[in-house]
Amino acid sequence: MAHVQDTRSVEVCFSPKLFPDIVTTGEFVVVLVDVLRATTTIVTAVANGVEAIVPVATHDEARRFKAEGYLVASEKDGVQLDWADFGNSAFSFTREAIGGRTLVYCTTNGTRALHIAGGASAIAIGAFINITALTEWLADRHEDVVILCSGWKDKFCLEDTLFAGALTGRLLETGRFRTECDSAHASLDLWGLAEDDPLGYIEKAAQRHRLRKLGLDDVIPYSFAFDVADVVPVFDGRQIRGRAPAD
Repeated sequence: MAHVQDTRSVEVCFSPKLFPDIVTTGEFVVVLVDVLRATTTIVTAVANGVEAIVPVATHDEARRFKAEGYLVASEKDGVQLDWADFGNSAFSFTREAIGGRTLVYCTTNGTRALHIAGGASAIAIGAFINITALTEWLADRHEDVVILCSGWKDKFCLEDTLFAGALTGRLLETGRFRTECDSAHASLDLWGLAEDDPLGYIEKAAQRHRLRKLGLDDVIPYSFAFDVADVVPVFDGRQIRGRAPAD
């Protein structure tokens, strides 16, 4: 077990709106999470061989890239825009569709949150489907961690908080991390309630019902599956590319 002074801190931020008020200082890594569906989709695309993902914050930016000949994934409130090549379902991003290509990506919550976290030393993309690879990658770094929940239009959401709790628990179990963050403890408690049946628990989530109404909820079981992918997508300020856990 590492001594307290040798451990790094874990903090959870429930909404991008709260990010300016995080207490972590110095060098820190942000883990961006948008379980339903952006970060699950990004991890899937990277695992399936996308060359790079260019996240943009507005539909106007995405349309400009589309006019230049790029593949574009763009949605509003869950629905694919009629001019986009893809929406935001992980199942669309097969190796045949995106392997070796650069993809421009714009979503309601996740891509906007990426740009808010720009002051971090690194921004990693987290989802249940890469949680073990992500835990190993973070444990090998010597920096504090802020888990940033994308939420829904700056509001708290259950699904991202469940992931924050699951990841916090795994980081603490390594013995290399500690937390004095109330949000992290709340996330841990919530995950403790949900971990035996996360799909059952997520029936309470507003986003789960939004997706059901739109007929887009086929991806939910996949979004709560552990360790489908052994990659850690990292945003360098311009593009997202994959990193292996040991990188």
